[in-house]
Amino acid sequence: MPPHISGWPPTCTVTAKPSASGALDISSMGSPVCRMRRGRVGHGAFPPSEQVDVLSVATAQPAAYHCRATRWSLDDMLTVLRQHHRCWLMSRSSLWRILEEADLKPHRSVYWLNSHAPAFEAKARDIWQLYVNALRFYEAGRLVICTDEKTGMQMLQRKYPTQPAQPGKPEKREQEYIRHGVRVLIASFVVPTGQLVWNLGTTRTSEDFAAHLANVVRQLPAMHRYDWVVDNLKTHWSLDVCRLVAQWCAIPYAPKMLRRGIERRAFLSDPTHQHVFHFTPKHGSWLNQVELWLSVLARRFLKRGDFCSSYDFETRLLDYLDVYNTHHAHPYRWTYTGQPLVRATPFSQTRRQQRQGRAWFSPRPQCFERVFYPPRPYKRAATQLAMNL
Repeated sequence: MPPHISGWPPTCTVTAKPSASGALDISSMGSPVCRMRRGRVGHGAFPPSEQVDVLSVATAQPAAYHCRATRWSLDDMLTVLRQHHRCWLMSRSSLWRILEEADLKPHRSVYWLNSHAPAFEAKARDIWQLYVNALRFYEAGRLVICTDEKTGMQMLQRKYPTQPAQPGKPEKREQEYIRHGVRVLIASFVVPTGQLVWNLGTTRTSEDFAAHLANVVRQLPAMHRYDWVVDNLKTHWSLDVCRLVAQWCAIPYAPKMLRRGIERRAFLSDPTHQHVFHFTPKHGSWLNQVELWLSVLARRFLKRGDFCSSYDFETRLLDYLDVYNTHHAHPYRWTYTGQPLVRATPFSQTRRQQRQGRAWFSPRPQCFERVFYPPRPYKRAATQLAMNL
């Protein structure tokens, strides 16, 4: 009869069999009581109060709970939940599932810059109304143009040849490079047509910017009014620009009355002029549509460029710009309507928010979920109808 070993359940038997080496191989047989099984926790096993506790911890700073780390980890959050909220039965997998369903990523962080301009909403509304009505203005003889500079474009040459992509392997680029200098691109984006007018050089002084404005007016068809969207860089409201605008509008140019920046910006923003400048609010340069085009230029031309000389860089860049104007120029669909950017989560990164307006804890909506995550404005009507049904 197999021997019993103390400490084992009485319904579980242990047998000893000789192995090939002569030692005894101890194994257990009998009742499955001796097997340790992990209890499964299904969706919705934790009450809503504990899920709210998870959200409150995940959206707070670790220092608020006397945690020495500067960002949350699952282990740190579990320790806080067990000490402060008495969530003894919650595991790492349950915590991760709750965060996943709520679309919370406390381990991630992105840069965000708030604009404290006192007239931010008024300036933003003025600019996006220009974009919305740009095509109608263009048909009526009024042109909306966005202008900005792309500075510090490095002309880099890889020290060793780049290995092309192969099945299962990406392209391999050498990290060492040879630098051939930098160039500055001053670009103007015509909002209703998507065409681009540019000047390529080595500097971005006020004289360069005024020369670019003159180049834009020469290349575009004559209009009875021009609306320029620019940021608050000093070269955009210099005396050279004021002199050029006064010449275009056939009005007296008095430099003594334009000594201060506020006076120059007021002169350029005068709605009675033929050329009217619209300055984006502080920390609001993203309202300038040409920034969208410059980001495309950085991704598609500059990021993986390999240029053997400055001449090669300029030739290929000019070819890229010519091809864009000939085959790919198009206006952008402007979706910002002036509402405050309370949440900075991009639509492209959260499909759940695209589908439901905000994240859910479970497939069935609950009251406290709507309190913490109200639907986005364009989803409110549909959500209200679904809740009434």
